[in-house]
Amino acid sequence: MIRSTYAVRAAALAGAAALILAACSGGGESGDDETDGASGEPASPLIVGTLLPQTGSLAQLGPPEIAGVDLAAKDINEAGGVLGADIEVVHTDSSDAEHAEVATQSVQDLISQDVSVIIGAASSSVTRNVIDDITGANIVQISPANTATDLSGYSDFYFRTAPPDTVQGSALANLILGDGAVNPGVIVFNDDYGTSLRNVVEKVVTDSGATLSYGTEGQEFDPNETNFNTIVSGALATNPDAIAIIAFTTQTPLIVSELAAQGYDMSKVYFVDGNLTQFGEEFQAGLLEGAQGTLPGAFPSDEFQARLLEINPDLSDFSYAAESYDATILAALAAVKGGATDGETIQANMAAVSGADGGEKCDNYADCVELLEAGEDIDYEAQSGAGPFNGDNDPSSAYIGVYKFGADNKYTFSKSEFGEVG
Repeated sequence: MIRSTYAVRAAALAGAAALILAACSGGGESGDDETDGASGEPASPLIVGTLLPQTGSLAQLGPPEIAGVDLAAKDINEAGGVLGADIEVVHTDSSDAEHAEVATQSVQDLISQDVSVIIGAASSSVTRNVIDDITGANIVQISPANTATDLSGYSDFYFRTAPPDTVQGSALANLILGDGAVNPGVIVFNDDYGTSLRNVVEKVVTDSGATLSYGTEGQEFDPNETNFNTIVSGALATNPDAIAIIAFTTQTPLIVSELAAQGYDMSKVYFVDGNLTQFGEEFQAGLLEGAQGTLPGAFPSDEFQARLLEINPDLSDFSYAAESYDATILAALAAVKGGATDGETIQANMAAVSGADGGEKCDNYADCVELLEAGEDIDYEAQSGAGPFNGDNDPSSAYIGVYKFGADNKYTFSKSEFGEVG
C-alpha cells in the first residue's frame, strides 16, 4: 500500500512556490527482526528524498521522473523492502536555476528528515547550487538527468544514471552530419547545460571537417530572453543547413515560432533532452513534421511504460523515468549489500551493485536481493540500458534515443544509438 501526505510551503523569494510532497510507502511486514549488519541493531528504514522539478523551466521532466521513483519504491516494498523494512520516499521540488532558493530549501528539508539518498536534480545548474550541501552531509546524490561534463567525479557521494554530454552531444552531432549537413548552426542559451552540450557538438562537427556556422562561444543567448527576432536573424544569416536548439521549454516555443516566421525549413531543426516535448497543438499542424530530437536512455518497453502509467495515468512522455527508477533500485541494492541504510554504506556499495566488479546479472530488485542474500556479486541490468558506474560515478555506457516529429507535432521513437563514456 502507498500512503501519501502533501504539504505546500510558500517560497518568499521571486514569487516561487516550493511544493513539498511526502510519500511514505507502507504495507508489508514490519521487519522488527531485521538488524543492521554493522551494529546488530534493528535496521533503520531507508528514506529516499527526491529533488525533481515540479515547477520551473524543466517541469515537464518532473512527472515521469517522480513516477520512476514511485514505481521503484513499489517494487522494492512488494519484494520485502530493504533489510526487512519498507522504504520511505519524500518528494520535494527543485524548480530551476532561476529560482535557486526553492532547491536550497528543499535540500534543507530533506536533510532534516534524515534521508540517506537524494534522487535529483534534473538540472545540472540546480545540482551545482546544492551538491556541496548534500554530499557534505554524507548523503548520496543520484541524478537521473544531469549531463554537464564537469560534474563527472565531482564527489564520491555524487552519482548519475544519465550519461554526460559527451554521449548525447556526439550522437546529436553525428545525427545532424549523417543527415547531410555540412554547415549546421546551434541556437544555445548561456547555461551550464547548454554550453556543455554545445561544446561537444562543436567538437564533433569541426573534427569531421564540417563548420559550426552559428552558436560558437560568445553567441549564446540570455536564458531570460523573450524576443528572438534578432537572434534567429543572426543565425539564419550564416545559412545553416541544420539548426539544433539547445534550450529549455521556456524559450524553445518562442525560438520555433520565430524560425517558422522567418521561413526556415523546420524539418531541419533538432531538439535535445531539455526541450524535447510533445508540442502537439501548441503549433499549427505539420509545423514540426520531420524535425528530430535526442534523449539519453534506451526507449522504455511497452511493459515498463504500462507500469509507469499505473503510477501516473496522466504521463504523456517518459523522459528519464527509467533513469529515476534505476537510481532508486541501485540505492536500495547498495543498502542491502552493505547491510545498513546510512549514506556512507550506500555510497560504498553503489558501484558494486551496478556491476562494476562483475557478478551475476539480474534485472529486477527481488532477484538481485536473492543473489545478494546468497552471497553473490551482482550486475544490475538497468531499465535505462546504462552500463555499470565507472571511476567517475558516471554510467560507463548508455543509449541515446533518436525521435522524429510527425504531422501532429508529436514525436515518436526512431532508433537508438549506443555510446561509451570516455
